[in-house]
Amino acid sequence: MKIGIVLYPTYGGSGVVATELGKSLAKKGHEVHFITYSQPVRLSGFRKNVYYHEVAVSDYPLFEYTPYETVLASKMVDVVKREQLEILHVHYAIPHASAAYMAKMILRQQGYEIPYVTTLHGTDITLVGKDPSFEPVITFCLNESDAVTAVSESLKKDTYEHFNTNREIQVIPNFIHTKRMAIEDIDDIRARYANPGEPLLCHVSNFRKVKRVEDVLKIFARVNKRIPSKILMVGDGPERYKLEEMCTKLGLCSRVKFIGKVRDTQAVLEISDLFLLPSETESFGLAALEAMAVGVPVISSNTGGIPEVNVHGVTGFLSDVGDVDDMVKNAHYILSDKDRLHQFKTNAQKHSEKFNLEKVVAQYEEVYNSLLVTT
Repeated sequence: MKIGIVLYPTYGGSGVVATELGKSLAKKGHEVHFITYSQPVRLSGFRKNVYYHEVAVSDYPLFEYTPYETVLASKMVDVVKREQLEILHVHYAIPHASAAYMAKMILRQQGYEIPYVTTLHGTDITLVGKDPSFEPVITFCLNESDAVTAVSESLKKDTYEHFNTNREIQVIPNFIHTKRMAIEDIDDIRARYANPGEPLLCHVSNFRKVKRVEDVLKIFARVNKRIPSKILMVGDGPERYKLEEMCTKLGLCSRVKFIGKVRDTQAVLEISDLFLLPSETESFGLAALEAMAVGVPVISSNTGGIPEVNVHGVTGFLSDVGDVDDMVKNAHYILSDKDRLHQFKTNAQKHSEKFNLEKVVAQYEEVYNSLLVTT
């Protein structure tokens, strides 16, 4: 099968999932063509069956804003024709689904028929999609897609609530590599950040308000008072400066380590004991799943799709958004007993296997094949 994948190439969850999906499809023998404005962060080096097509946007004095959607549609038309693609898979509704529809109509006029699949990842529906100025376009693109998938039951429900779509939405969850890789000098790496026997907490995000990163430090500050600990803050974003100021005010500078952006977070998670995710909203909770896959239990909010990933009392604990008291209590419960911590770690890793990469890729292949049969 020749598949075109359209995605945002940055560190966000939708781009990571789309890239890993494409790489896995290529390993299975499919020919995969990534179409976006820069090389995806999870795509590096030469890979068999993998191709990258850059969408180059020029600045025109006439336009106040760059017409990326139009250029993307044109690029999709070009790649479909030149590479003889059989299907397009677009990740994130805006502007990828609308560009795919435009490309499909142009290709139809030229004698080409190609179906496209739209995968909804979260903020394209729960944040951007709620803007009234986008709603008519998103609704139209959903209804015109040949297939629509969502990464969680929660996101599927939100989509039906906010958009007048008549499309069946199939839930195909995000996935994770469940095989743990040996990381050289893992004990030495951990020793750089925490003393022997000292719990090491972790948070990974883009440091936006929706992640409630201030709650992360509030939770850690109170856990640290009872159990001397360290925390690794992985990522960067608009709230980082506030967090650094907060560390100074709380006297935690020596215990909070800002790592910055990390392309592959597995090594960071491997040395951690507990993952904090107190987000305002998460359509799936990929960061939590990545932590669980390497045996790290999760303290999280109970919003969106997170309860579909983090099992309360088994792989970690769920609390209401903003309930720092409950999150502190739950974190202390896990960390205060070594045997209990070990059991939560075991449970987290075992549960993550339900989101095995191979199983999820097979579900997408079924979607592709069903569309190719009918076109």
